[in-house]
Amino acid sequence: MGKPLETIFMNAKRHVKRGEYDAARQLYEGVLLQFPKNARAHQGLAQLQQNSDAPARPRTAGDPPAHVADLLLALCNNGRQEEAIAKGKELLETFPGSALLHDTIGRIYHAGQQSEQAALHFREAATLQPENAEAHFNLAVALQKLGRAGEAITSYREAIARQPTYHPPYNNLGALYQALGEYDLAIATLQNAIKLKPDWADAYINLGNSFHELGQHDKAISYYNQALTFQPNHTRAHFNMGLTLSVQGKKPEAIMSLERAIVHDPNNGEAHKALGNVLLDFELRDEAILSYGRAVAARPEDSIAWSLMLHQQAHICDWEATEREAARVRAIGVEGAPIPPWRMLATEDSPARHRIRSERYTASIVKKRERPAFAPPAARPEKLRIGYFTSDIYHHATMFLLRRMVELHDRDRFEIHAFSYGEKDSSAYHPLFDAFHDVQKMQDGEVAALARKTGIDIAIDLKGHTRDVRLGIFAHGAAPVQIAYLGYPGTSGADFIDYMIADRIVVPPEQRAHYSESILYLPDCYQANDNHRALSERPISRAEMNLPEDAFVFACFNNSYKITPEEYDIWMRLLHKVDGSVLWLLKTNPWAETNLRREAEKRGIDPSRIVFAAPIGVDLHLARQQLADLFLDTFNVNAHTTASDALWGGLPVLTRMGQGFAARVAASLLQAIGLPELITTTSADYEALALDLATHPEKLADLRGRLAANRLTTPLFDTERFVRHIETGYDKAYDRFLKGLAPADLSVE
Repeated sequence: MGKPLETIFMNAKRHVKRGEYDAARQLYEGVLLQFPKNARAHQGLAQLQQNSDAPARPRTAGDPPAHVADLLLALCNNGRQEEAIAKGKELLETFPGSALLHDTIGRIYHAGQQSEQAALHFREAATLQPENAEAHFNLAVALQKLGRAGEAITSYREAIARQPTYHPPYNNLGALYQALGEYDLAIATLQNAIKLKPDWADAYINLGNSFHELGQHDKAISYYNQALTFQPNHTRAHFNMGLTLSVQGKKPEAIMSLERAIVHDPNNGEAHKALGNVLLDFELRDEAILSYGRAVAARPEDSIAWSLMLHQQAHICDWEATEREAARVRAIGVEGAPIPPWRMLATEDSPARHRIRSERYTASIVKKRERPAFAPPAARPEKLRIGYFTSDIYHHATMFLLRRMVELHDRDRFEIHAFSYGEKDSSAYHPLFDAFHDVQKMQDGEVAALARKTGIDIAIDLKGHTRDVRLGIFAHGAAPVQIAYLGYPGTSGADFIDYMIADRIVVPPEQRAHYSESILYLPDCYQANDNHRALSERPISRAEMNLPEDAFVFACFNNSYKITPEEYDIWMRLLHKVDGSVLWLLKTNPWAETNLRREAEKRGIDPSRIVFAAPIGVDLHLARQQLADLFLDTFNVNAHTTASDALWGGLPVLTRMGQGFAARVAASLLQAIGLPELITTTSADYEALALDLATHPEKLADLRGRLAANRLTTPLFDTERFVRHIETGYDKAYDRFLKGLAPADLSVE
């Protein structure tokens, strides 16, 4: 209040003497808005009420004095929101037609995150004063907060129509169009915002964001720079610039921009996460983990930051946080923000929670589900057109497994297309396909449209929730039948993926409910293999691999993130019990080596007994499997391609079969190669069998002999048999579509 209280009370008394009771009442009530316990104001109101000459408060269609709204907002700003709302509603009894009061109460509700109530009052204000552009703008902001985008757009447009020179709606409307993927409308609207307010940094940033989404990164950066000329310390401009520079591959510049964002806002968790991602591109895992940790510290409830940190800690075998935060780990992605489910596969074996994470993440990344309706043709095509979609058509594990299968597809019945969206050189693999489509620079909807134009009958997603996920292609409808295969060992959680290829070991009946797709069951093993993969004929010695000549060699060539304390404890006990034995692991990163050696020492094992195998050529890697005695599998995520490599190279694999797909793959491989006795179901049995084989050479020799005999006589490496089965599965899935039937579980016999 601008005037001293004494002056206000003197003025109130003058109004009473003149019979101006309503004016006196407003002054007393104005005092109580700021000082609710003021005795003189209460006494003055009581005297007015008792004065028989003072009429009842009249109802009026107008507004109270403007300072009343300021007083209500002052109460709100001082943390007295409920009191401010109560006073405002009391005043509405006298001024029921006051747009000012409705707008003020709406602002108070909005400040308290009560958007539904705020929208009601803003709508009333806009109805009472339809020419008031600000009222329509406030209503739009509340509606947008409620997720009612269509209504918000209408209200923003109404505000602009009422007052075309009123600039706030243009920026908000442009940002909303951008969020909805309407980039052309966003750009046009934001450019109007800048015409009205040429120094508006936020509008330049939103323009940059729209061009970033369109892949026009140079334009995006120019707009971010323009914003920074007006506000050099604008955190969001530096942050978004960093993201765009990173996408352009300008990693050092990206790091500098992100670090500037952090300087201006040290608690900006998003900037810390983004910086961690760029540092990871430089293989600076330790620094990336520090950045993710700072993001967690800035916002402990940030599930994404937690998942990034824990996943990278798993890669370096730093298990402390995972063990300490066990309850939190189970909840990540199941509660709070959705996260890429791949990051949590190795932390626990829970197919139920894996499905929840997949469904929630898919819903978060696929904003538009525009899969068109496909009408079955009058007759089956002469050849079914199969499209394989992936970023991994290069020297990658996926192609190691699929190469021979693609070669063997029956070209009299199938036409095979590749849709490649990876950055790496794929030219060596082009001849495998009848048609190769490089779609790296195309948007998801454009890729789907190309697939439809090409006439793809069955679209195969080979990525799932692994890196470079492009599920949006399938949400837009690439083909009438869409199938998930091989890349991700779990459910997509997507209602637009019709089938998942599996077998009855990786998806047994008791776990069927944890997969959203219909299951296309193959009779042997779901995994394709190449029975023409060559093993190097060059002699390789144990000495060359830094292994002892006469000791028992336990091996595990799985990626380091799959190793957890549970199996590592077992492995160390085995080293205790088998004299001179060593553990041969894959060299993945220097931090993992340091941590695993330290963990061995903590368990009483000489760190020199942990030997790390450096990466070498595939043919040599397959051949060096023979130097080991027994492959010890990991639990939550088994050996997949690495198990195939070991078995193809002649090395027996011991596994513990779990619950989820990822924890049952090695069991499927062992069953298909005729070695089911190497499948255990408990940690105790796994440890006991490993010790038994390590201390009874004759038993191990028998297994190795049977593996050598089965290698080319059992289904696992019978690629020709596998191709016949998967093609039969494609036929069955397409025939259901041809008959107008919905997808259902199918079995290939």
